[in-house]
Amino acid sequence: MRTYRQITTEERYIISHLRIQGKGQAEIARELGRDRSTIWREFKRNCGACNVYRPSKAVEKTNGRRVRSRKKPQFNGEQFALVERLLKKKWSPDQVSNELRSHGLLDISHETIYRYVWSDKEQGGHLYENLRHSTKRRRKRYGAYDSRGVMAGKRSIDERPMGADKRSRKGHYEVDTVMGRGSKHCILTMVDRKTGYLIIRKLGNRTTSEVNSELIKTIEGEKIKIRTITADNGTEFHQYKQLEQVTPVRFYFARPYHSWERGSNENANGLIRQYLPKAMSMTLLTQSDCDYIANEINERPRKRYGYRTPNELHFR
Repeated sequence: MRTYRQITTEERYIISHLRIQGKGQAEIARELGRDRSTIWREFKRNCGACNVYRPSKAVEKTNGRRVRSRKKPQFNGEQFALVERLLKKKWSPDQVSNELRSHGLLDISHETIYRYVWSDKEQGGHLYENLRHSTKRRRKRYGAYDSRGVMAGKRSIDERPMGADKRSRKGHYEVDTVMGRGSKHCILTMVDRKTGYLIIRKLGNRTTSEVNSELIKTIEGEKIKIRTITADNGTEFHQYKQLEQVTPVRFYFARPYHSWERGSNENANGLIRQYLPKAMSMTLLTQSDCDYIANEINERPRKRYGYRTPNELHFR
């Protein structure tokens, strides 16, 4: 008998991407290893007006149903102070709930914490600002020409070694750049596929020379050997062969507009936006700031790792 598992947030984003590509419910179910009825139920419950499916709205609707189906437990101000302390570290309600419960401090569900946060917002509070917001908008590119440049001889993501593909070995990273507003200053982000360990490097400009320079410093300075890097098709990575000539690292490239193929990096960039919103300029950002943000994220317990942190997994 198959045990039912609830759809995760990551799966909802994959469902959205596949639906945009015109995939049917049966194809989506096969891609996710899910029963077709599970995908049918997800669309029935969480599609909005005009049968539009948005993952962020699906999460909101799911949480709303959970809130309405449970009685509100009573906790005092001292107990909620423990919750607030962790929320202000940018931890998710699920991470806060597990941390307090596993240390015997407070048996509180993540649904209750969400209710507390939204109640605080209604009263003019700002706790909600510590939560991760999924507000990224993407242009629809049905059959669009990839104008970001073509690289001859690039290695496809399908050619990656098994240790990278199966997340079974440390040292296989995904890489991306994240822009600020109003200047050329940006950051380079790298995430280990096995441990979720995040590295952030400050860039003065998103050029191939600047990116390669920071990548070389990172590769030579990391205690854990960097074996492969998986990138998107951005022009800042077009001089990857120069980097391969001076380091043992090998580059692989995701398919254009298939951001979910670098899901670890996409997720990490979303977490970074809690500290560096899109409207913020990165001109005054320092490498010390980047190291602080990376460490804050690397110290968060992750549900997918049994609530261990990336730091624990990476350096144990």
